Amino acid sequence: MYDSSIPIERPGVLNLFNFAGRLAETVGLRPFDLRSERILAKAESVSGFEYRDAAFEQGLARLVQSMNGEARFNAFGKFANKNILQRGANARFQVEKAIAENSAILDEPITEPVFIIGMPRSGTTILQALLYRDAAHRSPLSWECILPWPAPTPANYQDNPRLESIRKEFEQLFRLVPDFRKKHYMTADSPQECLAVTALNFCSFQYVAQAYVPSYLDWFGNDADQLLNLRWHKRFLQFLQSGGIRPERWLLKTPVHLMRLKQLFEIYPDARIVMPHREPSRVVASAASLVSSMRSLYSDHEDSVRTGRESLKVWSDYLDRFLRDRKEMYRDDQIVDFHFDDFVGNQMEVVDSLYARFGWTLAEQGRARMEEFLRTEQKDKHGAHEYTLEQFGISAADIRRHFADYLEFLEDLKQH
Repeated sequence: MYDSSIPIERPGVLNLFNFAGRLAETVGLRPFDLRSERILAKAESVSGFEYRDAAFEQGLARLVQSMNGEARFNAFGKFANKNILQRGANARFQVEKAIAENSAILDEPITEPVFIIGMPRSGTTILQALLYRDAAHRSPLSWECILPWPAPTPANYQDNPRLESIRKEFEQLFRLVPDFRKKHYMTADSPQECLAVTALNFCSFQYVAQAYVPSYLDWFGNDADQLLNLRWHKRFLQFLQSGGIRPERWLLKTPVHLMRLKQLFEIYPDARIVMPHREPSRVVASAASLVSSMRSLYSDHEDSVRTGRESLKVWSDYLDRFLRDRKEMYRDDQIVDFHFDDFVGNQMEVVDSLYARFGWTLAEQGRARMEEFLRTEQKDKHGAHEYTLEQFGISAADIRRHFADYLEFLEDLKQH
């Protein structure tokens, strides 16, 4: 029985798995129990490396506690999330082992990285994928964030067993969540968000997108040390780069950076920020729809209205924090703003304006690759993503009230 007002389509094999899981629990079998100490012990065993970090362990403990007490996972949710957390811990231990064995990794320079930090559902994913077609750019790829060790080399970057493994997993995900690709562009070898990097620190919005974990979300947004989190972020980029693939600049992205702009500039003082803007009435419902789809895979109690209200609060809070920090920091010379509608109208014109602003040169081969990408990844290729505010219990008045400062900012932006 679902609490969601949005129909949830599941394949029969998933329903069978959940039924079997319920039967197992009635006889006292709980093979998918989450325990942070067990996760850490297994990661140490897998990596052959003893690693301790207080912030990393605190994040895992907070997450496990919230998942166990609040997420209300079905059997598949318990199975999948146990594997997700274990694999993340294994990867972190392996990366830290590599750094311990070669401290020169931390001398790898990260120069003038580019961060796309617009609101979710404002074109940030497609913009990153588009700019990635320039050989001067490198982004953490989906498979690299899930199975990062050992650091990829020029010889195996585009063809290796880890990439093929993740490609098969994504194909399975798309079968389990049939409408996912309508809502989000993602392939095994496409650029991944920074939230997948910080997931390896167990301090990430990625887990919020997968499960209803309100206490973890509160800790993440208000108490977690985002400076330490971004130090790990840089450490991970240095690790990836140590394999020999060193770009002119890193191309990075997540809307979550809105809530930690000060920390981002402290770790990356020469960063370049690209920020698309979109009317929040379009953003909030679209973001909630994507999260609701993911959560419904792992829980039989996904409540779309609850997710909508959460989305309304989270993104208005993060945007308010961004506007406040931006005003205090005087970094506008490192930030480019543009409107989502302008990007939809002419993507390459926006690209050219970014290159002109930052003094970059776009080679003809890079331009051709971008134009080919736009031809092959047309909007609604996998079907239209349809949603309304009302599906998520949100009114136009809610948007005006929660996003008052941002709406004022948008008006000023239009006049300039």
